[in-house]
Amino acid sequence: MTLCWKCTLVAAAMMAMHLFVPTQAHAQAYPNKPIRFVVPWPPGGGADIMSRLINQPLGDALGQQVVIDNRGGAAGNIGAELAAKSPPDGYTIVFAYSGTHSINPHIYRKMPFKESDLTAIIQLASVPQIAVVHPSLPAKTVKELIALVKAKPGELSFASSGNGAINHLAGELFKLKTGTNIVHVPYKGGGPAAVALLSGEVGMIFGEPASMMGFLKSGKLRAIAVTSAKRALSLPELPTMMEAGVAGYDVTSWNGILAPAATPKEIIGRLNAELNKIISTPAMRDRMIGLGYEPVGGAPEKFNEFIRAELAKWAPVVKAANVRVD
Repeated sequence: MTLCWKCTLVAAAMMAMHLFVPTQAHAQAYPNKPIRFVVPWPPGGGADIMSRLINQPLGDALGQQVVIDNRGGAAGNIGAELAAKSPPDGYTIVFAYSGTHSINPHIYRKMPFKESDLTAIIQLASVPQIAVVHPSLPAKTVKELIALVKAKPGELSFASSGNGAINHLAGELFKLKTGTNIVHVPYKGGGPAAVALLSGEVGMIFGEPASMMGFLKSGKLRAIAVTSAKRALSLPELPTMMEAGVAGYDVTSWNGILAPAATPKEIIGRLNAELNKIISTPAMRDRMIGLGYEPVGGAPEKFNEFIRAELAKWAPVVKAANVRVD
């Protein structure tokens, strides 16, 4: 009888282990193959730079390669649509940018995806833009720039990473606030726009710091102000537009990572936890700030709420700028 009782205990224990092991193995199965990281912009721009800053550490943390897939076009809509329509299995994530997710819905008459098609993983950073001019332009301050443009209306041009991109709206808001006439020239991303400025094809840009920093340090381009309400951590010596005399001017970009909407919460949680760890390390924070990115982090729900608030914020600005894309 005693022997049978012991046998029963052993059998029960073995059955419990049999039930537990597959469940544990299933939980640990993700990821078991490379993850595609869609970046809806060409190589060389701010989105590409930020993505390449974190893809290797994320791959190391997950034990799988995180492969960047640049899919530029339509101010980020092409890449975002690709991600939105991908299987929600955790093997496709997408770089999210303020222009694509809070501005484009007000600009494009037909959006190829709905914001509800995607869900937040993490907000990576807040990104003040920089007003940058070609060195040949005789303007070293915002006041000098305004005076120059008013003396030669319609002769100066500014580049952007595409119609409706945040650096396009930054320029349009500058024109509205200062009563100036500057010609907008859209490009297919921050990289091509920076090249155009370097060559003198355009006179200025409201650019992402990451795509500008190297050129600023080498003296090939000149920064005159930041677009945010507060001075940038990466360039504290630069005045804000408001400090330089442009009342009520405040433009700040942001970026993060999204996934297809039905991606399991366990996977979203795993990615969020790993990315929060990555951007909170002193070394990564220093690298991000050095490139003009101000680390944010936090829970997925916080980022979802932030995107909704940004969507509402930009509606009146787009209407005032009268920017539409068919």
